[in-house]
Amino acid sequence: MGKTNLKDTWLRILTDVYPRFWRAYMITYFKNSAILWIEHWNLIIWVPRSIFLNWHLENSKAIIFDVAKKIIPDLNEVIFQVVPELEWDDNRWVNTIEYFPKENKWRKLPKRPDVKLPNWITSQILNPKYRLANFVIWDNNSMAHAVAEAIAKKPWDKYNPFFLYWKTWLWKTHLLQAIWNEVIVNFPESIVIYVTSEMFMNEVVWSIQKRQMEKFRKKYRQVDVLIIDDIQFLAWRWEKTAEEFFHTFNTLREAWKQIIIASDRPPKELDWLEERLVSRFESWMTAEIKQPDYETRLAILYNKAQDYQSLIPWDVFEFIAMNVTSSIRELEWVLMQIAAMIELQHKTPDLKQIWEFIKQVNKDIKLVWFEEKMPVLIKNMEDVIWYVADYFNLNISDILWKARTKDVMYPRQLAMYIIKEKLWQSLMKIWEYFWWRDHTSVLHSVNKIALAIKNKDQIVKKDLKNLYKEMWIW
Repeated sequence: MGKTNLKDTWLRILTDVYPRFWRAYMITYFKNSAILWIEHWNLIIWVPRSIFLNWHLENSKAIIFDVAKKIIPDLNEVIFQVVPELEWDDNRWVNTIEYFPKENKWRKLPKRPDVKLPNWITSQILNPKYRLANFVIWDNNSMAHAVAEAIAKKPWDKYNPFFLYWKTWLWKTHLLQAIWNEVIVNFPESIVIYVTSEMFMNEVVWSIQKRQMEKFRKKYRQVDVLIIDDIQFLAWRWEKTAEEFFHTFNTLREAWKQIIIASDRPPKELDWLEERLVSRFESWMTAEIKQPDYETRLAILYNKAQDYQSLIPWDVFEFIAMNVTSSIRELEWVLMQIAAMIELQHKTPDLKQIWEFIKQVNKDIKLVWFEEKMPVLIKNMEDVIWYVADYFNLNISDILWKARTKDVMYPRQLAMYIIKEKLWQSLMKIWEYFWWRDHTSVLHSVNKIALAIKNKDQIVKKDLKNLYKEMWIW
């Protein structure tokens, strides 16, 4: 099969693949890609960069296989290879920017549909997209997620009632509504109600005014699963609301119905609620969600970015994850500003502009990983490698290649750390430079040196001090 036929075949595959991906992905990750050859019924696809290779292995390989098999029925496997020279061979690849033109219409945000609940209720606060499968798990929320998963599979069992709390906004709505969505799928005949304490109070007031308290009690005391969010707002001064909640809670508890209560603090700190309520909360199954770490914040940003039809550079994710640590709500707000700028102004903001977004959500924040001036003698990664290799009397190839001996690995880790901290390069760019390493290995190397510095390792401190002196980093 000649070059032309291979190009035509690749164009047919791209045409069928296009509806599965956003245009931003097509013109970026499929850019300068082509079919190299078809050998032993294996489809060999060239991509120009290693970062594209990893994206295809995770996102497109299975889809391309399904599409290509319709064209090549005897196809056995799709294999990707990185060949940078392909970028200059335009006889092979398809110009994706021209072939997939931008649509001249604005994307409308869909109105969230009403979710029908039992007993004549509809609600727009429930989001059917919140599922346990797309909830990002980290060490400090794994217990809460595990309990939520157990309840979704078998409510009314071991973890009933369940009290969930956290100090700041950490995807609590996602987790609570995910339980709601999973239960109604697994137990379609069950009656499940998700309500905030404010909504609960408003319904009590409305029912008293309309003299429909019996209808209110029937609604809440015949449910199979009751989820109440933000219980901390159920203040003691609302005596009738607290009374109705107490009796509703007792009725459901005695009938062994599933109760899930959420708050922004542990039960013992809800000192303005009635003592009889607090004492019961403390005897329940409890789980706390704490702040996500840096890697988790990266994952959250990446997952959330899928909601926006724009391609955001990885170093932008890293910069936000390093500097926004107090709340996932703030993470998502900053990301939304960036996505809006890309969509409306057709440009990606630089780090200075992103820093201005971050300062809007936290005026007292101290900047991490961003400076106005570059070091005097080192301007790029090649300079750092040269100084480190010279200091340890190694060849540059020793640091860049795969040798794993101790005398090479330690200088390599120092080089990665300096590149990260003093050149402010993203992990993705370091990974591309040390192309045989993966993203996790780079992060491990940087963290290992950072931990040694924190633990006041004298050897590491001495080596860094000498290297910085040679590089004129003061």
